[in-house]
Amino acid sequence: MCGSVARRPVLTTAPGTRPAAFGPAEWGLLVAIALMWGSSFLWIAEGLDHFSPPVVSLSRLLLGAAALALFPRTRRPIDRADWPRVALLAVVWMAVPLLLYPIAQQWVDSSTAGAINGSMPLFSAALAALLLRQMPGPPQVLGLAVGFTGVLLVTLSEATGVGGSPLGIALLVFATVLYAVAFNLAVPLTQRYGSLPVLLRAQLVALALVLPFGLWGLPRSEWDWGAAGAMVVLGVLGSGVAFVASTTLGARVGPVRGSLPIYFLPVVAMLLGALVRHEDIPAMAIGGVALVIAGAWLSSRREP
Repeated sequence: MCGSVARRPVLTTAPGTRPAAFGPAEWGLLVAIALMWGSSFLWIAEGLDHFSPPVVSLSRLLLGAAALALFPRTRRPIDRADWPRVALLAVVWMAVPLLLYPIAQQWVDSSTAGAINGSMPLFSAALAALLLRQMPGPPQVLGLAVGFTGVLLVTLSEATGVGGSPLGIALLVFATVLYAVAFNLAVPLTQRYGSLPVLLRAQLVALALVLPFGLWGLPRSEWDWGAAGAMVVLGVLGSGVAFVASTTLGARVGPVRGSLPIYFLPVVAMLLGALVRHEDIPAMAIGGVALVIAGAWLSSRREP
């Protein structure tokens, strides 16, 4: 054992640096994340009208990385020992889910995609409890249960509509579980280096992984200015600014409460789906939305 160096496991997480109840900064980050990621399902749907799914994925990663690269702090070095974690983050948060979502949304409408994605805090909390060997506090557990009930109501209400493909829903659930892994993994990396250097490197790795699929999908796409504009918004905000805001919130409040903005994605996605793409909002979904908001408020209380 003399002279050996202990290796940390690749998949780790950490508690937040601020266990207090959410203040204005935390709520501001939460609202910004919910609006940017909640609208992503709409921009994906707009892009799919003219671009193939891999081209949508490649476009958002390319534009997101370009937006992040504008900030000098992205050049801050990262220890070689943490590069496997950055690479894993690229796979589970960017490359695989960003490929799966456009594919799934060929068969599932944008509001259903938002509803399924809203179950992510439950998976994130379960994984955090396993990695930290510590259960969330009672308010967080109650909030997660209430919020998940709301998400379930929204999802069931949408499953009776036009977007209930079993394959599409399975792909979305798998991508959501990967998001939960990513939320936990991102917390210690962000606390160590800040959001920008971690995210830019992860996006560059993801971009290299997605590039062959995107090039394959180019002949199966057609140029459209409206769809291209949707990709700009999706990339700069959904794959750039929203990731920075999310990792910043997660580093402050931890992986359980840092995933709370995801509870609001079904609300934003449903409203935009109804207003822009004229998708129906079932009556059951309204009660589900109320439970989602109540669950998020309960989970935002001070951690023990």
